[in-house]
Amino acid sequence: MSSTRVLVADANSTDGTPEIVLSFRDRLNVSVIRGGMPSVGRNLGAAHADSTYVLFLDADIEMAHPSTVRRAVELAQRKHLHCVTTNILCRDGNWIDRLFYASNDLFQYLSCLHRPFATGMFMLFDLEKFRGLHGFHERVLFAEDYLLSQQVERKRFGIVRGGVYTTNRRFQKMGHLRVGWLFLKTAMNYWNENYFLRDHKYWQT
Repeated sequence: MSSTRVLVADANSTDGTPEIVLSFRDRLNVSVIRGGMPSVGRNLGAAHADSTYVLFLDADIEMAHPSTVRRAVELAQRKHLHCVTTNILCRDGNWIDRLFYASNDLFQYLSCLHRPFATGMFMLFDLEKFRGLHGFHERVLFAEDYLLSQQVERKRFGIVRGGVYTTNRRFQKMGHLRVGWLFLKTAMNYWNENYFLRDHKYWQT
């Protein structure tokens, strides 16, 4: 909807992102704000929000279905949820890329039995709850989305069908084995904040 406020946190990009974003001002209520590392950029965006919910999206994702956002909001309202996420799909990758994302989706569903988690690719948050949790930990250097969503109660967490498309660029840069091992270690260290404060070179690739 053109009335929906869109905030793009730009961390000194060199690909013309601000100019491209602002070219949509005749159709969208869109603004470019100062960004930084993901935690910082997301918190800065949320600080400007005055709505009931705030939706965090990564820059390289695309909605797989036009109703995904609407259904996420409706699910949050109907069940009084604090956090809603969706499935991650890889349209342009090979079968190994798609298998990795399908495995992530499976583990995400299974996590709802114990400690649910969401990824920052698509994370709808109740703004009051988000601020009550003090937002994303800005000293965290890796998986800040995982760390925050782990603090949401199971009964206040939901997954909506529809999905978002992402690219396979992370696999191309880091390799499947390294990405898989990194996320496995993350799941094993969900209780250890010091793990997330260490630099795992994730953003340097």
